[in-house]
Amino acid sequence: MRRFFLLFTVVFLVAGCSGEPQIRFALEEVEGSVQDAYAQRFKALIEERSEGRIKVNVYPYGALGSSAQLTEQVQNGALQFAFASPGHLGSVVPEVQVFSLHFLFSDDEQVNQQIFTGSGELKRLLGEAYRERNLELLSIVQEGWMVWTGDRPLRSPSDFEGFKIRTMPSPLLVEAYQAYGANPTPMPYSEVYGALQLNMIDGQVNPIFAIEEMSFYEVQEVLTFANHLPFVSTLVANPDFLAGLSESDRELVESVRAELDEEIFELQQRFNRERLETIREESDIQVVRLVEEEREVFRDAAMPVRDSYIKSAGERGAVILKAVTAARNRLEQ
Repeated sequence: MRRFFLLFTVVFLVAGCSGEPQIRFALEEVEGSVQDAYAQRFKALIEERSEGRIKVNVYPYGALGSSAQLTEQVQNGALQFAFASPGHLGSVVPEVQVFSLHFLFSDDEQVNQQIFTGSGELKRLLGEAYRERNLELLSIVQEGWMVWTGDRPLRSPSDFEGFKIRTMPSPLLVEAYQAYGANPTPMPYSEVYGALQLNMIDGQVNPIFAIEEMSFYEVQEVLTFANHLPFVSTLVANPDFLAGLSESDRELVESVRAELDEEIFELQQRFNRERLETIREESDIQVVRLVEEEREVFRDAAMPVRDSYIKSAGERGAVILKAVTAARNRLEQ
């Protein structure tokens, strides 16, 4: 793997010898996903507004390695931009596991969008944590509600008893499902369909667009919407690359980023709505939506995980937790 990074870095340096900025942008998702839509739109706007002077190359899931490897490549400068989801990044930036805390955020996507894209404490504090790990946090991108799939409705923690659910390798996600009585099973995204088909796991959790594009609904019987957690990914960049841009190019990147924050939020809503319709048309899968009383039982079970977050993320994590809670309370009034 070290030889791979060295070779990739050499290629990057040779390709960049023209003196004009070149951006390699890697994704954690396949073509046609929310991340792909973001990256393709970013590419189009940057290349158009720089009159072709800045080139952007987009690499979909699997092209350049695992999620963890993509983050390492951004840190060492072999990649300039990448998406880094909290479920994978938590071991590098413990503070980002705030996005793994069930029922912390609002059940209103618009409220969460204001928390994620506003100029408040959340992004500032996370930005500090990212920079300490040689990453620049550009955007917090909401991709839709995480939805449970399985062979039965998951209306209460008792329904999770012994339930083998695939999760990302975030310790706090694992702890949350253990609190429900489940058997959380981290595994690579690419292996989930086969594991469901062979009954190696009982279910998984992802946004609807991912459930449709990866065909998970073909080997599952029930979709359970708890609105317990928005799926969030963070857009990161190499700090040295950004610092090396001219002032006008940095302003261009920032303006495109800000523009896409709202554009992609609306797009993911449409993606998830349309792909749920596709799932319903192509299968007889049951759709279950929890009522507030059912959500409250899960919320109570998941509360101790917040203490684990503070232990992992330290004082800054405690401040982040308070900032999110305060912002949510203010915006929901």
